[in-house]
Amino acid sequence: MIELKLKKNAKKIDNFLLKFLKKQKKSLLISPMKYGVISGGKKIRSTIIFDTAKMLNVEEKKILSVSTAVECIHSYSLIHDDLPCMDNDLIRRGKPSTHKKFGEATAVLAGNSLLTLAFEIISEKKNFLPSKHKIEIINLLSYCSGHTGIAGGQELDLKFENKKKNFNEIIDMQRKKTGRLFNFCVQSVAIIANKNKKERRFLGKLGEEIGLLFQLADDSLDIKGSKKLVGKPIKKDNKKGKSTLINLIGYEKAHKFAENLKKKILRKLKKHGKNSNDLIDTIKFIKERNF
Repeated sequence: MIELKLKKNAKKIDNFLLKFLKKQKKSLLISPMKYGVISGGKKIRSTIIFDTAKMLNVEEKKILSVSTAVECIHSYSLIHDDLPCMDNDLIRRGKPSTHKKFGEATAVLAGNSLLTLAFEIISEKKNFLPSKHKIEIINLLSYCSGHTGIAGGQELDLKFENKKKNFNEIIDMQRKKTGRLFNFCVQSVAIIANKNKKERRFLGKLGEEIGLLFQLADDSLDIKGSKKLVGKPIKKDNKKGKSTLINLIGYEKAHKFAENLKKKILRKLKKHGKNSNDLIDTIKFIKERNF
């Protein structure tokens, strides 16, 4: 059931992006951009947006642009993370990484183009969002994507390699690297739903905890998953000396921490009743696919 939902949502994102790109002037970067974002991965981040929209009674047409923008941001970060100067990964989503397929320079430029395309999609006139919401969402996405979010988290991830880091340092790094974009996924819908600032922050932090759970599960996949399931080489975190909770406190304690985090997230969703069922199913899938 969850797999079907993910595929259905992914198709909506792919179709939206293809139509958006078709309206633009062609360039040499369109092909590597499509390669990096379309028909690849489970698109869990955009599904979190779809699920949150159901929970907060937001029409799907109002969140399609935001969902597509998130996948552009996520794919840009993966293209850059795979580069030789960073994690140097040759396989992504079961196929050659973008830099392996098109070359390093083209991969950098394609990643940059996806990053800027995200903001172009959100700011477009015909996306059913009022200007006030567009500005707030763009501001939030900037915060979650730059040095206070994904980029800053990736920098810490690289700097932490082969160094002894404590629990809080690792959690802080993973919140930025992965959690912040999930923060955006939930909080952006709260903005569209006209929730007050207190509720937005609450939901944003909830999204960040979902992202942290995703990262913990991803770290587990690197140890106990299969290359076919993950779509990229496994058992590489240990070889690279990555700072993860599993490497710090061991698999069993990390598993227990993840399980408690999942329960904490689900408790916070109780007040939304049946409206949160889809989001709960996705959260359970995130945790149970790995541990």
